Amino acid sequence: MTDVLLAARADPTSTLVALDFDGTLAPIVSDPARAFAHPDAATALGELAAAGFRTAIVTGRPIRDVLGLGAGLAEVPGLVIYGHYGLEKWRDGRVSTPDEHPGVEPARRAVRELAVSRDGVTIEDKGHSVAVHTRNAPDAAAALAELRPAVEAIGAEHNLEVVPGRFVLELRPAGIDKGAALREVVTDTSARTVVFAGDDLGDLPAIAALRALPVTGIVVCSDSAETPADLRAAADIVVDGPDGVVALLRELAVPTTAH
Repeated sequence: MTDVLLAARADPTSTLVALDFDGTLAPIVSDPARAFAHPDAATALGELAAAGFRTAIVTGRPIRDVLGLGAGLAEVPGLVIYGHYGLEKWRDGRVSTPDEHPGVEPARRAVRELAVSRDGVTIEDKGHSVAVHTRNAPDAAAALAELRPAVEAIGAEHNLEVVPGRFVLELRPAGIDKGAALREVVTDTSARTVVFAGDDLGDLPAIAALRALPVTGIVVCSDSAETPADLRAAADIVVDGPDGVVALLRELAVPTTAH
């Protein structure tokens, strides 16, 4: 464990642990609806809470998905969840969310028309956004490249931003990202040390925000064969996927007096 993590463990009440969901607490799978959280994720977060740490999940997922796929997360004391890149907030069992952007529904219809004739291309309806996945296409990278101009045209027509990820293009309201969400949760918790864990391009804005904040920031990369090089290079610590993330969380939760 690094010296900075040891210092965080010595002062848990001033430390925020913020985590992405897909690829970080849950494995990347071919069907997003089957991306169940690591079986020990809720236990590890509960141990952090018991030790005094502040905890948050910052994800592009709708909150309903996170709670549905993460058994036990709703029972973790003090956990806050920022879904849809911060558009939705879950705290103490209550969700706050804005009205849907007016461009999402026509964009949803348009990308479904794009996908219907393409083998392996699927649409994920997130409510406040819509994502086009090519992971299951015969050539996932080629399918993504072929679809991107059409998806970007749909985004421009309906005033939505197109954000790429691993074999995915997501259309969502402009100006919404994990950086803004992380800044908000850091302000809310008055944290002096922040541990942030992520695995994909969508986590880079959170990392940039963390580096700019007046806190001690620690970036953990949940690594896999598909992890973008930019994310790996930006990390202070690299661990082996959700297994490594959960192991790190459980180690962080151990009181310093135990060593």
